[in-house]
Amino acid sequence: MTLYPPEAAARHRAAGYWTGELLDEMVRRHAAATPDRIAVTDRERQWSYAELDARADRLAAGMAARGLRRGDRVVLQLPNVAEFFEVFFGALRAGVVPVMALPAHRRAEIAYFCAFAEARALFVPDRHEGFDHRELAAEVRAAVPQLLEVFVVGDPGPFAPLAELRSPEGALPPERPDSGDLAFLQLSGGSTGLPKLIPRCHDDYLYSVRASAGICELTPDSVYLCALPAAHNFPLSSPGTLGTFFAGGRVVLAPDPSPATALALIARERVTLTGVVPPLALAWAAAAEAAGDGGPDLSSLELLQVGGAKLSEGAARRLGPALGCRLQQVFGMAEGLVNYTRPEDDEHTVLTTQGRPISPDDEVRVVDDHDRDLPDGTPGHLLTRGPYTVRGYWRAPEHNARAFTADGFYRTGDIVRRTATGHLVVEGRAKDQINRGGEKVAAEEVENVLLAHPAVHDVSVVAVPDEFLGERSCAYVILRPDAERPRPVELKAFVRAAGLAGFKVPDRVEFVDAFPSTGIGKVSKKDLRATAN
Repeated sequence: MTLYPPEAAARHRAAGYWTGELLDEMVRRHAAATPDRIAVTDRERQWSYAELDARADRLAAGMAARGLRRGDRVVLQLPNVAEFFEVFFGALRAGVVPVMALPAHRRAEIAYFCAFAEARALFVPDRHEGFDHRELAAEVRAAVPQLLEVFVVGDPGPFAPLAELRSPEGALPPERPDSGDLAFLQLSGGSTGLPKLIPRCHDDYLYSVRASAGICELTPDSVYLCALPAAHNFPLSSPGTLGTFFAGGRVVLAPDPSPATALALIARERVTLTGVVPPLALAWAAAAEAAGDGGPDLSSLELLQVGGAKLSEGAARRLGPALGCRLQQVFGMAEGLVNYTRPEDDEHTVLTTQGRPISPDDEVRVVDDHDRDLPDGTPGHLLTRGPYTVRGYWRAPEHNARAFTADGFYRTGDIVRRTATGHLVVEGRAKDQINRGGEKVAAEEVENVLLAHPAVHDVSVVAVPDEFLGERSCAYVILRPDAERPRPVELKAFVRAAGLAGFKVPDRVEFVDAFPSTGIGKVSKKDLRATAN
């Protein structure tokens, strides 16, 4: 399977971006050089690099013994447990392609992934957060005939335990994958319909991991807290768990991302960096502020990455002082392009931009509705192409014709503006605009203003149907715990006083205790819109 045009692949190899190394080789390298160094901490368990490497070998041999062949797909739906990496690296070592499902997915998504990817096996936990994944697996297996086996971490019930797949003496597949092969399939972050599958090869993904580890200055002493679901692109590769393994550091797995769990783990395991989405960052900051000097010792934390959604300047200013660490903004997508603020960036840049691209060969265009390039400082649609940005979704030719230009630029769906220094500022999503009687309102612009109000902890602005205007805006507001509740009219006046046009002032203000969330903790505006209706 060719994932990139031959001329592009040759260019990326000649430039040294693609090295021909396979993703699982980072574990093998550290297992040989520092076998006793701890690779993964999972609650009370610790696996060294030598143990993780041996487990991946045994699982790869077991997959081969079960008849799984190079290029076969399996669906990996495991939470933050050490076995996630055992299965992931074992599959890569066998040339088997994992489809990276999230723990929050249910029957509709998992059945779709298994059927569409023609998966031969499914890997699930027994239970997670009160949900029995074995029951889900039984329903999916009944609906998807080619799904031959289900392997369970924990009590297997009617299925096979993962231990049964570990082959103590089996041979590894004789033929190693090629670095240009399909390594695994990630899920698109689209907010409508079922996710598209994103094909990643060893070459492109390893370049992103390696470059990210360098930008974020990871070393063997780095300790990364994986608080978001491990299968998601941000905690997997930016630099995430794989970047930490590449550097020879240690990954600490959080069973959940709550402030109580995460802050305690940072203190106990002397975590040096982690990555979260804005709502979690704000929750952690609020918990640390409330605990004061009597809270967990967070002095080991050097870097807090915030990505997955736009972080407002007002929120950004609260995070560093609350958690006692440096802030890094991250903006990227599973399809490719990743941007970081850098250690050398000044404070204003870190607080107000979402960083600049990893690679000097990341091609970024900001265009109008007719694909005409716009000058720096002007908001427009973000298009990108580069050494780790895919050229199409897996088996989706009709969608690819809309999502990619004829010359291979990916239409990200983001509205951004580019600064003179090449940093990007995210203005919102093209589809996250509110069309209020013909006037376009960028939801994030209004959110950023409201977040500066001293009583506001978090806010999400969505469109609600209107008989006369087509759409009106509704601001859902979470207040700070110690704040006096303002009247809706006071918040509207605050937006107006910030200098925004009158049509941008929210038509409705609703106070809520929490937002509905997606599987990785991002605000689900789709569910908020349904509530507003």
